[in-house]
Amino acid sequence: MPTVRSFVIPTVMKHGLGAIQTLADEAKALGIKRPLVVTDGGIVKAGLLDRATAPLKAANMGHAVFDKVAPNPPIATVDEGAEVYKSEKCDGVIGFGGGSAMDTAKAIGVVAANGGSILQYEWADPQPIKNRIPPTICVPTTAGTGSEVTLWSVITDTKRHIKFNVGGTPHIGAWVALIDPELALDLPAPVTAGTGMDALAHAIECYTCAYAQPLPDSVALNAMEYVGQWLRVAFAQGHNVEARYKMSMAAMLGALAYGTESAGAAHAMSQSAGGVHDVPHGALTARLLAPVMEYNYKGEPQKFARIAQALGEDIRGLSVWDAAEKAVEAVYRLTEDVEIPTLQQLGFKEEEIPMLADIAFKDPQTIGNPRDLTLNSYVQIYKRTFDQG
Repeated sequence: MPTVRSFVIPTVMKHGLGAIQTLADEAKALGIKRPLVVTDGGIVKAGLLDRATAPLKAANMGHAVFDKVAPNPPIATVDEGAEVYKSEKCDGVIGFGGGSAMDTAKAIGVVAANGGSILQYEWADPQPIKNRIPPTICVPTTAGTGSEVTLWSVITDTKRHIKFNVGGTPHIGAWVALIDPELALDLPAPVTAGTGMDALAHAIECYTCAYAQPLPDSVALNAMEYVGQWLRVAFAQGHNVEARYKMSMAAMLGALAYGTESAGAAHAMSQSAGGVHDVPHGALTARLLAPVMEYNYKGEPQKFARIAQALGEDIRGLSVWDAAEKAVEAVYRLTEDVEIPTLQQLGFKEEEIPMLADIAFKDPQTIGNPRDLTLNSYVQIYKRTFDQG
C-alpha cells in the first residue's frame, strides 16, 4: 500500500506589484511591534533595504537590522542573529533578500523560539524543532529559492564542510510571504539566471521524486511552464515587469512543490558541493540539473515526457522515451542560453570528483531520486557535468 503523506503550508502568500508597501500593515496584523530585519550587505549597499524599512518608519514601527548574512549562511551567523534578536527585544522577524537572507531569518526564528544553537536543529527523525518560529515575514528580492514558502532552511557547517537542512515541519514556515516582483527589477543577469534555474530544479526534482503527490505535481508543472517561457526574457531584459512577475510566480510555485518532502540528486549534489566551495547555490544547481536529468529520465519516462511539454517542446508523434529525452535537451539548451558557469568556472576540479560524489551519496536527498543511485552513479554524473565545460 502507498505511504500516507501530508501536504501542509502554514504560510499566507501575498503576491503583486508594490506588495512591499504593505509590510508594516502585515507586521502589525501579526502582532509584531519590533521586528528584526534580516538581510545582507549587498542589499544594504544597493540601497534596496530602504524598500523594507521605509514602510516600517512611515508606520512609526521600531525595528532592528541584522545585515551580516552571507551566501551559504554558516552556523555562527544564525546564532549571532538570534542573540541580536534577543538583545534588541524583538518580537518578530522580517527576512528581506535572497534565499540566504530568508533561510537565515527562519533559522534565527528557530533558535529564538527553541533556544540553543541552530546546529541542534539539523533535520532528524524525530523532529527536533518543538516550537513554531516567532511571527515571521519573508520578502524575496530574487526569484528562485522560494524560501519564502518552503519548510526548510539550509545552513553551512564550516567545520564539517557540509550544508545541512533545518526544518521539514510547519514550525519553520514563514507566517507571511510578501512577494513583490518589482524588487527584482535591478537583479543582475547572472543572479537572475542562477535563481531562475534553481526554481526549475525545484519543480523538476519534486515532480519526479519518490515522494511526489498530485497537488505538488500540479504547481510544479505550472512553475516549469513559467520558467520555460520567461527565464530567457528576464535574463535578457531585466526591467521587463511581466517577466519578473512570471518568474516570481515560478519561484513560489516551484518551492511549494517541496511540501514537507525532499528533492533529488541535483540538490543532493549542489547542496553538498556548496559546503566544499562557497559558490552560488543557484548556479551550481543549474549546471548539475541537465546531467542529473540525463541520468534520471529512465526512471520516470512518462513524467519526463510531460516536463518536455511543459517546457514548450513539441512531443507530438514521439515515443515516451524520445519525448523524455526532449526534456533533457531542453534544459541543456536553457542552461547555455542563460550563460550558467561551468563547474570549472565555479572553482571545482575534476580530481575532486571522488570526494564530491561521496558527500553527495550521503546527502539525505539521495533517497528521493527517481532512479536508484550508487556512489559510482554520482561519479559518472559529475564526470558528465565536467564534460560540459
